[in-house]
Amino acid sequence: MGRVAGKVALITGAARGQGRSHAVALAAEGADIVAVDLCADIASVPYPLGTEADLAETERLVEKLDRRILAVRADVRDSDAMRDAVDQGLREFGRLDVVVAQAGVAPMGTDQPVRAMLDTVDVNLVGVLNTLHAAVPKLDAGASIIATGSLAAMRPRSGSADPPSAGYKFAKQALAHYVHELATALAPLRIRVNAVHPTNTDTQMLHHEGMYRLFRPDLDTPTREQAETAFPVMNAMPVPYVQPEDISHAVVYLASDESRFVTGMQLRIDAGGYLKVHPYTV
Repeated sequence: MGRVAGKVALITGAARGQGRSHAVALAAEGADIVAVDLCADIASVPYPLGTEADLAETERLVEKLDRRILAVRADVRDSDAMRDAVDQGLREFGRLDVVVAQAGVAPMGTDQPVRAMLDTVDVNLVGVLNTLHAAVPKLDAGASIIATGSLAAMRPRSGSADPPSAGYKFAKQALAHYVHELATALAPLRIRVNAVHPTNTDTQMLHHEGMYRLFRPDLDTPTREQAETAFPVMNAMPVPYVQPEDISHAVVYLASDESRFVTGMQLRIDAGGYLKVHPYTV
């Protein structure tokens, strides 16, 4: 359909999961892609992160759609690296129209150290700020910024949360607030800033032992199948999770000119999870 034909989109966390899904969805609608990923593990994160092979697969999938892609290995926690990634994209494509700050980690688990909390905030909040701050000075009128939040940002705080869960919630709440303020600041320039807030999503970030134990604390070593019986507690609809493609549909809309007057939006793709914990508000 070409809903973003001629645009160039930079996506962090693009090696797999939601990031890869967004890259493929935007390419299918005509965008060229700057795909950024660390392609290395983080010591405090108890599951493998994306690899160079994963990033190469994202490249293959985009090129299969007859779109151009530049793959860049960079750590969102490093502001210099993100400025260089943006500059590489500009040298390759000559423009930047869409920024999708997707990279994130979720090292949840009651036995996780405080280091996991710090790394979560560094990736999920500082990494987003580094990405946006590198990109914003390079954007022109009509550009679209999309940050990935979480339904967790909109749920009540638990005083008993493990450190990385607390860090995850804080990072996503702070991100939502920043999106609101940045959208206000950039509106006169006709640059839009929005956030998408998924519920549980069927990616590697959800499927690891620490997360399973978080949802099934009654079991010492819960399996995926056992955890999936508890995942629907997050949602009003009786589903354990949504698919990455469900978030990508929203990302394509927010990247396209169809949403040219949509900014400051906190768009929930949450299977009604917000409805479970919040009263009606206008």
